Amino acid sequence: MEIISLTNEKIKNLKKLQLKKYRDESNTFIVEGFHLVEEAFKAGLLKEVFLLSNVDYNQSIPKTIVSEKIMKHITELTSIPSIIGLCKKSDQQQVGNKVLVLDRIQDPGNLGTILRSASAFNIDTIVISDDSVDLYHPKVIRSTQGIFFNLNIIISNLEVILPVFKKTHHIIGTDVNNGIDVSQYQFPEAFALIMGNEGSGINTDFQKLCSDFIYIKMNKTCESLNVAIATSIILYEMNKRWKDEIN
Repeated sequence: MEIISLTNEKIKNLKKLQLKKYRDESNTFIVEGFHLVEEAFKAGLLKEVFLLSNVDYNQSIPKTIVSEKIMKHITELTSIPSIIGLCKKSDQQQVGNKVLVLDRIQDPGNLGTILRSASAFNIDTIVISDDSVDLYHPKVIRSTQGIFFNLNIIISNLEVILPVFKKTHHIIGTDVNNGIDVSQYQFPEAFALIMGNEGSGINTDFQKLCSDFIYIKMNKTCESLNVAIATSIILYEMNKRWKDEIN
């Protein structure tokens, strides 16, 4: 049976998931399009799919047929997707040796780019502060193209978790004035690299927890880099030498 009513309870709940408040309350989120739906399925996070009547989806997942009018109502995309997935959030809490900590990142595009770079350069744990842009924001999900399903991501209060990391990891911050050139820096075996807010950088309280500071050497006519670009460069430098440095 095809759902055509916008007042259907399932549809109303799905529409609400465009807002962080309801994603948090339900511990669920949506993905749009076959690629993201399939990545969610592979990660074991897909609960149900909503699809147009002419679409086949062969995975053993509950399916609900909806009209084009319903799809247009649910989506924020310009083009109407043929399939939408309802997913549960991951409850990952494991911490590895190479930790990237994100302090109050606000732009969804920046977060998405950082997550892709973290995947490319072998970061094994990402900690996102609970006052950053929502990991499950549709723009973040789309910008990662599903890569975030394969990452170990923890959302936490940094005031709580960073003092714990201090006991087990070498905490590294960024400082263009007093830092070590990242291309010369010897990354320790277990570290937590903090990258700060787009406008204000790292919280001053968190700077006090850092054992070292690093910076990117660049042309002096450029005062700073976008946080996503800076993070990508630092992770590239880290990945080039990390294995050699600890062996």
